[in-house]
Amino acid sequence: MTGGSSTDDELTVGAVASGLGAQGYLADEGLATAVFLALRLQRPLLLEGDAGVGKTEVARAVAAWTGGPLVRLQCYDGIDASQALYEWDHARQLLHLRAAESAGRAQGTAVEALEAELYDERFLVRRPLLTALAGTVGAPAPVLLIDEIDRADDDFEAFLLELLADWAVTIPELGTITAAVAPVAVLTSNRTRDVHDALKRRCLYHWVEHPDLEREVAIVAVRAPEVAGSLARQVAGAVAGLRQLGLYKPPGIAETIDWARAVAALGCTILDEGVAAATLGTVVKYREDAERVRDHGFGALLAGVAAGA
Repeated sequence: MTGGSSTDDELTVGAVASGLGAQGYLADEGLATAVFLALRLQRPLLLEGDAGVGKTEVARAVAAWTGGPLVRLQCYDGIDASQALYEWDHARQLLHLRAAESAGRAQGTAVEALEAELYDERFLVRRPLLTALAGTVGAPAPVLLIDEIDRADDDFEAFLLELLADWAVTIPELGTITAAVAPVAVLTSNRTRDVHDALKRRCLYHWVEHPDLEREVAIVAVRAPEVAGSLARQVAGAVAGLRQLGLYKPPGIAETIDWARAVAALGCTILDEGVAAATLGTVVKYREDAERVRDHGFGALLAGVAAGA
């Protein structure tokens, strides 16, 4: 199952673009093609790009479109396999043990049976990676989002590579658990460090660019329909100018939407120098970046918008 009620034979790049668009995600042809290939070839998709370009939203949109449950694993420094895969509910195991002792079952030959009971699946806490293996045949495949893989360390990346290859894990007390339905896997990276070549070879790869002006205006129209089209174009043009200033954190699409909504909430229909200065905190989130914008001058920034209109 690849999306909605479509079969694999009906899946096309255009159908992917339309399906994502129906969920409010306007993908360009390159990204729609990458998602199409990931679905058709059943390969993990690694999305890299600057923070805020919409990488995480791709997985959310795919899940909403296909109807598959979204399973998210947020990576961070120090994450290990047990935190991402599974753990045993020791509190419930202890309660079960005490109940057995009270019933007189923790004696003699009953001990071995009791030990086996303690490692029953009812005491298993499934973390995201194991949850993603629980899809059932005939139902939409789970969409596994492994977010910001570049924050994890080399050991976790090596473990993940093995999982992505087989979609199976071995739990010593239970045996090997294999996915009946391979999840749709989307990995994202802000490229704070390079992901190893071995993982990249396992995945399809796509670099997600900031949208061009027309697509960003269209995105604002979808996500913030209360904003007038002319204002959305001014804000998107100003954001494009900000991205050329070498900021520490260039504004992403979310900041464009926030800025447009902020200006509209003030009752303004145009983005002038005063309004831009007053609302700069909705789009620029570091003091040094704000100072750089002020040094550049709002007049120069907005003049560029007018020139490109």
